[in-house]
Amino acid sequence: MKLCGAPLKSFADDEWLAPWRHVYDERTAKVNQIVAEMPGSIVDHAQGHKFFGLHRMADGGWIYRDWAPNASALVLVGDFSEWEERAEFFARSLANGCWELHLPSTWIKHGDHYRVRMHWQGGHGDRLPAWGRRVVQDVATNLFSAQVWDETPHQWQHESPPLTAPPMIYEAHVGMSSEFGHVATWNDFREHMLPRIVGAGYNTVQLMAVQEHPYYGSFGYHVGSFFAPSSRFGTPEELKALVDAAHGMGLRVIMDLVHSHAVKNEIEGISCYDGTIYQFFHDGARGMHDVWDSRCFDYAKPQVKHFLLSNIRYWLEDFHFDGFRFDGVTSMLYHDHGFGAGFNGYDDYFHGRTDEDAVVYLSLATLLMEEWKPEAIAIAEDVSGMPGLCAPRELGGCGFHYRLAMGVPDTWFKVAEDIRDEDWHMGWIWGELTNRRPDERIISYVESHDQAMCGGKSFLFALSDDAIYHSMQVDSQDLRIDRAIGIHKMARLATLAAAGHGYLNFMGNEFGHPEWIDFPREGNGWSYQYARRQWSLRDREDLRYKALGDFDGAMMTLMKNHRWFDHAAEHICDHSGDKTLAWRRGEMLFVFNFHHHQSLNDWPIWVESGVWQLILDSDAEIFGGCGRVDANQRFTVPVEHENHGNLKLYLPNRTALVLKKMF
Repeated sequence: MKLCGAPLKSFADDEWLAPWRHVYDERTAKVNQIVAEMPGSIVDHAQGHKFFGLHRMADGGWIYRDWAPNASALVLVGDFSEWEERAEFFARSLANGCWELHLPSTWIKHGDHYRVRMHWQGGHGDRLPAWGRRVVQDVATNLFSAQVWDETPHQWQHESPPLTAPPMIYEAHVGMSSEFGHVATWNDFREHMLPRIVGAGYNTVQLMAVQEHPYYGSFGYHVGSFFAPSSRFGTPEELKALVDAAHGMGLRVIMDLVHSHAVKNEIEGISCYDGTIYQFFHDGARGMHDVWDSRCFDYAKPQVKHFLLSNIRYWLEDFHFDGFRFDGVTSMLYHDHGFGAGFNGYDDYFHGRTDEDAVVYLSLATLLMEEWKPEAIAIAEDVSGMPGLCAPRELGGCGFHYRLAMGVPDTWFKVAEDIRDEDWHMGWIWGELTNRRPDERIISYVESHDQAMCGGKSFLFALSDDAIYHSMQVDSQDLRIDRAIGIHKMARLATLAAAGHGYLNFMGNEFGHPEWIDFPREGNGWSYQYARRQWSLRDREDLRYKALGDFDGAMMTLMKNHRWFDHAAEHICDHSGDKTLAWRRGEMLFVFNFHHHQSLNDWPIWVESGVWQLILDSDAEIFGGCGRVDANQRFTVPVEHENHGNLKLYLPNRTALVLKKMF
């Protein structure tokens, strides 16, 4: 796949990896061996979702298949059997631990609730089907069951938009996308959110919490049913309508894919599915993720790889998703889940610390995506920066297209909360904004959902604290809010302007959504107060949130029109005393003054001679600023040496300017 943006260096040119080249060769050989042993291609192999689970047959009947090698018996119980075991609903045993049950069309019907009752030596238990595509929760009892779903085939109206620009990702959680105190639906999001996202200038939607999860407050990370879209948001057909509508509006749609772990629930998940704890997961302590309180997959097992690879194809094929953000990749890559060494040198990535089976699985996952849907993108949520994660598989890499720049939000929150404004080090900030391997593509961001989860804060809230509650009116004179608004705009522009190959924003944060994210739970009285988005703040003319949202839209439009991602960022200067920072990308010049009180007159910056046009000013009044710089200025730079000279600017404190070389 041809990706947009400036060209990269080759992973093969990294001489520091010479001592470990054999590791990458072994990974490539292992991936090739696994693919060679598959009956057919990897695309043919990844079709478990068409064999396992409950399916309609040509004669109108149904067939149910499952994999439960430790089970001694398997029976469906549900509305159709009054939740009792009946002889006609017992499956027959096939080879390799598989089970099969044929059901005439009159025995079950659309909407029936059911579970799989597993019997094993010494016990039995009800389970939701591992390959189930529809799981619902009873509103009275809160118990989950699978549901017979005779889905109406969706008539797709729109193709996926082509990948013609770097991904500008709008990260969103459907359930909390409404302003009102309830769980929003796929339909709500399609009708109300998609127009907002398009209007804000983003070209990609990233949907969180798509896979069914028994606890809403887990934000979708404790997945129980990997093939079921969460029914709390609506039906599978309604999710498909959402994706189709987004495509029609020019938006690509990716989803957060959780293959890093699974919920440890036994009835509502696949833990102890056939009576063993090691069917899908590692046995013993290695099978438990103590920090996340969840189960860890055994990626060495062929059946586990088959399950997860089929899951990838299922979402791409049935729902037309355009790729995935792979959640928790760092946790997958290391036996200690990334909580050990600080990744300060290449030694930290090797010497037995890495889970090679997980590396191989991730390589197979990106290979499948490339074979099945070449335009789909794979983004790794990895904080470790493992060399080769985004390198080609033929060089021993995992083949991801992008990695999240997780150090960038850490930097912004650190300077906002832990470092005095006068102590900010510009060289350090620049280094963190551009800290990436030259052979990998990076998605940068100021904040995602992670920073504001319960116990955290949104960036604007971190900058302003309680002033956000009473001083956001347009006529406010609160200096804390002035500081917060100025830095909020500058941080976003700096991150977008220095970003390697893409940008991400969590819904509502473009206008400085206040407070934090906290889902209904016993500890907060099952409140939806913090599990929603207050769009009315963005739309009100009397509040300063509107100016922040308008600035975000302006910088997104500027990026789209001038395509600075086609050029690498070229550092010009940084000065920690003056708190100034400047760099070039093609014909674009980005200049920042982060100083808390010092404005600069005739501040010189060494650039090419010619005429430069001011095209964006973060301090403009329309963006909630003071309007200290005249709009649309042109600056003529005389030749002083080798076709360069000093461009002299008035650079107010806490202001960012963008200029373009005209001629």
